[in-house]
Amino acid sequence: MSDIQRIDIPLAGSEKEIMLAFLDWHRATLLQKVHGVSETDLRRLMTPSGLSLLGLVKHLAYVEMGWFQMQFAGEKHPIPYTDEDPNADFRIEAHETTADILAFYAAQVERSRAIATAASLDDLALIFHHETPDKAGQKPSLRWIIVHMIEETARHNGHADLMREAIDGSTGV
Repeated sequence: MSDIQRIDIPLAGSEKEIMLAFLDWHRATLLQKVHGVSETDLRRLMTPSGLSLLGLVKHLAYVEMGWFQMQFAGEKHPIPYTDEDPNADFRIEAHETTADILAFYAAQVERSRAIATAASLDDLALIFHHETPDKAGQKPSLRWIIVHMIEETARHNGHADLMREAIDGSTGV
């Protein structure tokens, strides 16, 4: 069904190897969910809140960028969402192509991998934009960010599962 291959997750290895393998498995699962879907169906709004399969890919690209590049590594990048338009990273604009969004996602994943590979799980993020009063002055470790990214990507894969099944009956990838 798909040209996207997921790697087997090792049953043993370092904590970092296993965590990154789970994250890569979920990243590949997302790409399997969009593979072979028509342009129209990739953009079709499938939920009352306006989610689409391609919108999930775009959102997760920005989540990769936000956590690994911006917060952990302290890099500055433009982001489409604001307080007034918090879901802009889910929205597919008329000028955006599927190829562009998939390439953007691939680039963010590659940059995330490079950052994670070069750091220790105990290294702390340089910036933390999600501070709450009970977490004031604290920053998440790379370990926390990877676990969060596994959870975030898996959560959206659940959305993608349901959307793909509604589009063409495909299940179980």
